[in-house]
Amino acid sequence: MTVINVENLSKKYIISHQTEGQRYVALRDVLTEGAKTITKKLLNSFGNGNGKSDPAREEFWALKDVSFEVQQGDRVGIIGRNGAGKSTLLKILSRITEPTGGKAHIKGRVASLLEVGTGFHPELTGRENIYLNGAILGMSKVEIKKKFDEIVEFAEIEKFLDTPVKRYSSGMYVRLAFAVAAHLEPEILLVDEVLAVGDAQFQKKCLGKMEDVAKNYGRTILFVSHNMTLIKTLCNNGIFFEDGRVAFIGSAYEVVEKYLASLTNLKKTSISERKREKKCSLRAKIVDINLITHEGEKQEIINSTQPFIVRLLIQTDLDIKTAFNLLIRDTEQVLINLDSGHIQNKIYCLHKGLSQIDCEVEPTYLTSGDYSIDCSLLLPNQEWIDYVPFAYCFKVREFDPYGTGFNLTQTNSKYHVDYKWNDVILVVSEKSDNMV
Repeated sequence: MTVINVENLSKKYIISHQTEGQRYVALRDVLTEGAKTITKKLLNSFGNGNGKSDPAREEFWALKDVSFEVQQGDRVGIIGRNGAGKSTLLKILSRITEPTGGKAHIKGRVASLLEVGTGFHPELTGRENIYLNGAILGMSKVEIKKKFDEIVEFAEIEKFLDTPVKRYSSGMYVRLAFAVAAHLEPEILLVDEVLAVGDAQFQKKCLGKMEDVAKNYGRTILFVSHNMTLIKTLCNNGIFFEDGRVAFIGSAYEVVEKYLASLTNLKKTSISERKREKKCSLRAKIVDINLITHEGEKQEIINSTQPFIVRLLIQTDLDIKTAFNLLIRDTEQVLINLDSGHIQNKIYCLHKGLSQIDCEVEPTYLTSGDYSIDCSLLLPNQEWIDYVPFAYCFKVREFDPYGTGFNLTQTNSKYHVDYKWNDVILVVSEKSDNMV
């Protein structure tokens, strides 16, 4: 039975671009601009406008003519690069935002876990929010009460149950939000990559619960993630989004392969020619990135035990404060996060012109294989200035770290460490005639 039917769904946003040197905006300016806007609309409606588009405003189609169907009990992984339209789709299906065009038919109760705190009232306690969310899903107080103890036990927040959720950490928010969404018996569960906020043990717990409700209770799940291993493990089907459109629909394995193939093509395009995401302000732009040795030589193949430097060239037309972030990943997931904000909360001041910044990286002990680096510039409030996925690709040479003739690769381990097995110590002796 079809439980989600999406037909020609589109969503348009209007992006406002801040002009250079724009000053602080007071209430007087807002009222003046509002009057100007009304006047322009009236003139245009009577055909007296000059027909010129506003350079400070731009149309952005987050989704464009998206169509697909989801059957009951399907576990659908939704993948694509940042800005491809995945989260916008889930917000429309959750009735958080309205589409610009098209329609989506949904049969059954929908619970969504999209952003930290979505659906919670910050002034209410954890206990009160459990009942509030249950009521939103159309459950009676008796039904919610039957599930209450399970929710609290799963979320592991007994001590803070009667504390307003505005005082919760992001991890506590996620634990309670997921527990509510998974236990209050929705027919359809929409999950964005918000689970990345929780700790590893709780993530494993959540994924186990999603697999259980999908396989054993016939619930339908739409799961957005950049972790290809999770997509292949949890989902049976997938949808690959690219630039707001459906690029491919198929089994989870087929969709992941299509996505990874598209990334291979992306890597061949120079950074200067890459299409930036609309959410990047581009007040500073990454124009080049290289991996070099401490001797100054550019490298695309390194040894696992070799330290190296990631060198960025940044072009900016004005002075700006920024933080830098590098994500080292394999074909499936992020392995190492190198964030300047994590080192003494360091923020850099870039001056107008071309700047160079180096990140010195100690030996990673990655096993042999192909890796890439995502690179981004962020404002102190974590808004993107520029973001380049798969900005640089490199290889780690095949090697035998333990001298036993066995090469470690990505298929059997992500990293290698120094270790040894000690001799067996006989704790209790028992008589035996034969050695198996």
